[in-house]
Amino acid sequence: MEAKTHYEQLGGEATIKKLVDIFYDLVKQNPILSPMFPEDMTETRENQYMFLTQYFGGPPLYSEKKGHPMLRARHMRFDITREKAEAWLSCMEQALDKVGVEGTLREEIWGRLVYTAYHMQNQ
Repeated sequence: MEAKTHYEQLGGEATIKKLVDIFYDLVKQNPILSPMFPEDMTETRENQYMFLTQYFGGPPLYSEKKGHPMLRARHMRFDITREKAEAWLSCMEQALDKVGVEGTLREEIWGRLVYTAYHMQNQ
């Protein structure tokens, strides 16, 4: 029996879209993060959806549309401090809670997200 990807375990497209929507609704309300984002986050949400789909083992949507993610390079124009990384993680943690991601899957996903958030720091 083949192991399921995180994408499949999460529930695929519908769950990733819900996670992204909840996450960015929280980001909009966060005084540390909201100034970093445009008023209209339609494109931002779509990019995050494509990235997380790929990051969690689903179809390579992000790479097909935008090329290699190059996360650090793409985010270098933003001042990303430890405080901002932790605010991002806080919003993502709340989004995971609201989507109902639990157990081993939650631990595995959370470890990857924490690593990525701190890797993005450039200040």
